[in-house]
Formats: sequence, structure tokens, C-alpha cells
Amino acid sequence: MDLLIFDLDGTLIDSSLDLANSVNATRAHLHLPPLQNDLVYSYVGNGAPVLIRRALGPDYSEDEVQSALLYFLGYYRDHMLDHTVLYAGVREVLDRLRDTGMQMAVLTNKPVRFSQAIIDGLGLTGHFRRVYGGNSFEQKKPDPIGIETLMTECGASRHGTLMVGDSSIDVQTARNAGVKVCGVTWGFQPETFVDCPPDFLIHHPDELAERVIGHG
Repeated sequence: MDLLIFDLDGTLIDSSLDLANSVNATRAHLHLPPLQNDLVYSYVGNGAPVLIRRALGPDYSEDEVQSALLYFLGYYRDHMLDHTVLYAGVREVLDRLRDTGMQMAVLTNKPVRFSQAIIDGLGLTGHFRRVYGGNSFEQKKPDPIGIETLMTECGASRHGTLMVGDSSIDVQTARNAGVKVCGVTWGFQPETFVDCPPDFLIHHPDELAERVIGHG
């Protein structure tokens, strides 16, 4: 492989509780009852605007959603590392891949400043050539612009690029870019792989290193 491109939430990091807490803080700000955490998790993946729209429902205007989004982003900025951690085995595998000289990047629909802050806060600053978020380009995933840009910047071939993610959005992004995709089963939405299967699935981060660089 020339380039590994990772989704962030549900793939590298378990940010579920901080996201749910931030959504429910936003709902409390609007005098709404909290949502079940599992329901909030099912709304994650298409970026913060879609998350808040889903969390509020159809009765709220776009102006009201935008106001709620600003509150959510402010709250999440202050609390995004309260409970967020790397999934078990992720750090070791990223270290191993980095030590082989593998080019790695992050492509997420989370705002880029939050994404970079989380990566920095979890001690992964030196692992990735680039970190791109949902506001880095005019279009979010599943638009292929992020993958296409990363391939160009890293000098990677289409054949040698692999997207790694936890949902059908990552699969669709890879398909739209014409690259292979690995699905992880520990994330937020592995059930979405039923209708949109990746090229292969892994159940532990070690399996990715074994496929990419072997057992040595």
C-alpha cells in the first residue's frame, strides 16, 4: 500500500459518550429531554450539521438548527476529550505502521479543528501526513474529493490506497474514489455494512497491520 486513509470517530477513537453528552446538552439548552445514547450514535457520520438536525427532528427551522449547532460546537469544543479514547490496539498498530514508513492520513466529516485537537490530545500528532475534516473541502464524504486530494498530495496510486472506516459512508467514499476499503466492526455503525459491504472486514486493529505489512 502507498497510503492508508482513516476515518476518525468509530474507527480510531471512541468519541461516543462525548458526542452523546454534547447532543443532550444542546437539547437541554432548548428545554428538550435527552435522547438515548445509542440513538445519538446512530446519527453520527455525516457531520455535525446533520447530527444536530437529526437530534432535533423535523419541527425545527433551519435557523433554529443553526443556532443549536453553534451551541453544540461550543459545548463539544470544551468537552471533546472528557471521555474520548483510542480503541484498544489502535495506538500500537499506528505506531507499527508509522515505523515502517507507511503514509497515513485522516479523512473525517468532523470539523477539522476538532479533529486535529483530538489527534493532538491523544498523542498522535506525528502519525498522519494530513488531517482533513468535514469543512476542509466544499463537499463532505461520501464525495471523493478528500481521497483524491490525499492521493495527489501523498503521491499515492489508486491501486495502492486504502480507506479504513466504520460505516457505509466510508465505503461509499472509497467506491466513489475507486479505491479499496476496509471496514472495522468495533465502530458506531457496522450494521450499515450489510447493504454496503467493504472489500474486507477486520475485528481488531492488529488485522490491518497483518494485511498491510505482514506478520513480521
